[in-house]
Amino acid sequence: MNYSSDSELMDLVFKSIVDALPCYVMIQDKDFNILFANQKLKSEFGDDIIGLSCYSVLKGSHHRCNICPIIRTFRDKKIHLVEDTIHLPDGAVIEIITYSAPLFDYNANVKACIKLMINEGALKEEYKELVTLGQSISLLSHDIKTVLEGLQGGSRIVEEGIKDTDQKLIHIGWDVVKKNISDITGITQNVLYSAKERKPIKRKASPVDVARKTGNQFAENASSLGIRLHMHLNPKVPHVKFDPKGISRMLGNLIWNSLQACQKDIQKSKHAIYIHADFYDDDHFMYEVEDNAGGMYKGTQQNLFKELLSSEGESGTGLGLMVVERIVRNHQGKIEVLTKTGKGSLFRTIFKLDKY
Repeated sequence: MNYSSDSELMDLVFKSIVDALPCYVMIQDKDFNILFANQKLKSEFGDDIIGLSCYSVLKGSHHRCNICPIIRTFRDKKIHLVEDTIHLPDGAVIEIITYSAPLFDYNANVKACIKLMINEGALKEEYKELVTLGQSISLLSHDIKTVLEGLQGGSRIVEEGIKDTDQKLIHIGWDVVKKNISDITGITQNVLYSAKERKPIKRKASPVDVARKTGNQFAENASSLGIRLHMHLNPKVPHVKFDPKGISRMLGNLIWNSLQACQKDIQKSKHAIYIHADFYDDDHFMYEVEDNAGGMYKGTQQNLFKELLSSEGESGTGLGLMVVERIVRNHQGKIEVLTKTGKGSLFRTIFKLDKY
């Protein structure tokens, strides 16, 4: 590839770097006209914005903004920062952090200004995700340690069974190993779901099939704990477009939450969990996960879906319910919680019959 001059090459490098930036970049003159815009800005506001005023493009206004760092930069030749809002072409309003910096000519006069605009909301979300991930790992360290100890204990039982040729002991140890593998898998998946916002990958699927497969995954675990697991699934619920993996994760967390609650409840000798998939009304279907454990106090119920809050004291982090809330919200669904101290709890999630 040939270039007529080093200057042409540098211009290409500059443009490539600026276009790759994850923020809006523009260069403006004293009359607020846009002289240059990077690809991100053009892709969202159009290729024809060169020559237009920044306030007409970013605000849809005929007058310059009251908060304008460009004016101050032209005046004092310094970098300025302001927080403001801009209007996207689809009507959405986003918060931005704007930096303005001078571009000088050979006489040290400000010839133009470069403006960088960063989506403040996206920054906050990224920060929130990092904080959540850090808190999750910190709080889960005890749970992970417990699971690893369980795996070691189970493997030792298996080794003893193999050494003594005791099939019963081998099965007991293997059951312990399988349970802890399931536990560590669930912990890992919840951390991944809670740490980053994910868009549901929707496809045509059966809500009933998802409930059946998810329930079956917990059947053996429930049986080993002496908890009866009942599934009441209406086969007439039609196929809909949703994210089967996400909904399965949601149901799994609710079932696991009920299993934990039943284990914690020492007031009853017999426990049961009921999984329902049925119509809610003509336009919606629902899932219900119900248990006959100890229920929840009012304060716990009100804060159930707040991040990293748990109704299980030191035995849980609340990540599972946080993931449930996020998946339901991403499907434009609704959660209802019915609980009574000493009687049990019911979690109901409601979704549109979004038929394909």
